[in-house]
Amino acid sequence: MKIKYILEHEEKNTKARLGKIETNYGTFETPMFMPVGTEATVKTLSVEELKDVKAGIILANTYHLWLRPGEDIIAKAGGLHEFMKWDGPILTDSGGFQVFSLAKPKDISEEGVKFKNHLNGDNLLLTPEKSIEIQNKLDSDIAMSFDECIGWPASYEYCKQSVERTLRWAKRGKDVFNNDRQSLFGIVQGGEYEDLRKYCTEELVKMDFDGYSIGGTSVGEDKPTMYKMVRYATKYLPQGKVRYLMGVGDPIDIVENVCRGIDIFDCVSPTRLARHGHYLTKFGKYNIKNAKNKDDFSCLDSNCDCYTCKKGYSKAYIRHLINAGETLGARLLSIHNIRYLIRLTEELREAIKNDSLLAYREQFIKDYYGDKGLPYKQNLDEIIN
Repeated sequence: MKIKYILEHEEKNTKARLGKIETNYGTFETPMFMPVGTEATVKTLSVEELKDVKAGIILANTYHLWLRPGEDIIAKAGGLHEFMKWDGPILTDSGGFQVFSLAKPKDISEEGVKFKNHLNGDNLLLTPEKSIEIQNKLDSDIAMSFDECIGWPASYEYCKQSVERTLRWAKRGKDVFNNDRQSLFGIVQGGEYEDLRKYCTEELVKMDFDGYSIGGTSVGEDKPTMYKMVRYATKYLPQGKVRYLMGVGDPIDIVENVCRGIDIFDCVSPTRLARHGHYLTKFGKYNIKNAKNKDDFSCLDSNCDCYTCKKGYSKAYIRHLINAGETLGARLLSIHNIRYLIRLTEELREAIKNDSLLAYREQFIKDYYGDKGLPYKQNLDEIIN
């Protein structure tokens, strides 16, 4: 069965949407945050722990799984769900972001992208057809079209050429897509240019994908530019299909982009922050390595319902683990950080349901940033209109 999106309520003051995604593994409410399991695992966490933090859909990385263990091994195991023993839905990306990070402009052609294997230096060629073939074999619930993800800033001329290429690649991928259990999403590109975002969105909608992603954000741009990129796409997307903002996980970006009509998010940030000793709370991001935590025997957040906080693991103990290089420290912080972002989307859903999202946003900003204030200039008109 392909996924089905059900729009249940539109918040009266913003573009925010309350919805549900029906999958082969159950129905999940949106907006939602998806933990990232790059190598068929969310770093340091078991699938049982992912269930405990109330993860809905998780993301796996096509490029990395192609290199190891290989899509044929995973197919032989019975697909990605059986391979990693996860009985929830999985979304796989297309490898487009790895193109952005590993390839040089001269290596991008109409055929696809040539770049070097980051593990052994071998020359690789990833094409739209190959990306879809890999994802079909991985047997994820949601597959992504192969796109060209470009950095910021980029000239209008290059963005225009890139959009045309992304559209041609999207069609080529859709033409060879052959997994009836899988849904395929198109990816909107176009940089910071509204006419290109509009054109790319409208052309993808004509191709009738099962859902739509917004790409080309979190690639160096400032926050107001990101929010414009999102708005330029969502205003032209169909109401009855899922909207996925790729690679975005800063708490304020989740709040702001829910206001702009986004349904699902993913990012490696909660586990990456954890490995470096950072943890998220209602009142901001903190560093567990701070000396004041040396003899602080309170939990990370007394209002948090994650395993780490409910069991009462202290800041002093987790600080010791992180400083000693013990994996348990990163694991406990990862559990907490992922649960924080998922709980944030739960609170956003409640605010949408009650048509109180602007009030929630205002209180979130006061709590999270305090006297520091927002890291960007506010523009409420963008959210409301």
